[in-house]
Amino acid sequence: MQVILGVIFHFLGGFASGSFYIPFKKVRGWSWESFWIIGGLFSWLIVPPIAAWLTIPGFAEIIKNTSSATIGFTYLFGLLWGIGGLTYGLGVRYLGVSLGSTIILGLCAVFGSIIPSVYYNFFPREGKDSFSMLLHSHWGQWVLSGITICVIGIIVCGRSGMMKERQLSKNREIVDYNKDYKFTLGIIVAIVSGVLSACFNFGIEAGKPMAETANIIWKSSHPAQGNFLFQNNVIYIIILWGGLTTNLIWCAILNFRNKTYGDYTDHNKPLLKNYLFCAVAGTTWFLQFFFYGMGESKLGNGASSWILHMAFIILTANIWGLLLKEWKGLNKKTIMTLIAGIFIIILSILVVGYGNSIKQS
Repeated sequence: MQVILGVIFHFLGGFASGSFYIPFKKVRGWSWESFWIIGGLFSWLIVPPIAAWLTIPGFAEIIKNTSSATIGFTYLFGLLWGIGGLTYGLGVRYLGVSLGSTIILGLCAVFGSIIPSVYYNFFPREGKDSFSMLLHSHWGQWVLSGITICVIGIIVCGRSGMMKERQLSKNREIVDYNKDYKFTLGIIVAIVSGVLSACFNFGIEAGKPMAETANIIWKSSHPAQGNFLFQNNVIYIIILWGGLTTNLIWCAILNFRNKTYGDYTDHNKPLLKNYLFCAVAGTTWFLQFFFYGMGESKLGNGASSWILHMAFIILTANIWGLLLKEWKGLNKKTIMTLIAGIFIIILSILVVGYGNSIKQS
């Protein structure tokens, strides 16, 4: 039952992340940097402390009493992740919700799930899964097999993107429907984003002492009720400060360079609707990690939690890509290649879930 709940929570988080960019498409008359940073203020500054206040009594005291080294490393990984998050928005813009999310999050899944386990191989820590544990245990081999299958699914989806690129160069109707599509630039941005986005998982690891404190406090008043579902909410505050720093600086530079700083007060544009859609997008984005923390409390923050989270995001983003007709006008072979990639990713989710069920039993 714990595994099933963990998978459900990761699905909800993946759905939120795979869907957050949709409200941005309703913003009218604003430049990318303007709507991105307004949404980001909700994602990284406003909503996280509200979530912590609602779920963790005394969260501010936990942060205050945490060592400066823990806060510093958590914030640093947040800064690096912020670059990945920033380029995520550009990757989705140039490649579309479907392909952009698949490539970025696929790389993020691989790096975020494997590197922490490699780290714990050299610096063992009680309760953490090392790469050797994954490699030499029956359940770990299933998890690693699921990660491998997920990589194959990502490659197949990437192949469909290359097929799309070739057709865009030949069909004007498809080009008009995908006017921002730039495969070469998009793929470069996606690689940078995918690698650095994995730093969020490293930030969770760095900030774990805060979550452990929240968990101990909760368990002292809730004996025999398992781990605290919302323990990670205190970590997110620090990580997302780092993400806010990176994105705020870059978007301010773009506002100045592109002379778009007037977007926020231009009454010739639908300001109320724009702010509302940005707020919805930003809040939806944060919900991915709200539910990730709940899933992690059931499965642990090992390779399996991260790969499940990323796989569900990829799955959701690709479904949205189909619904939004990002693949409209393309031939059957291209569409079937994309669908094959989606099904392979679904298979990887099932394999990882099975590996976790063996571990729990």
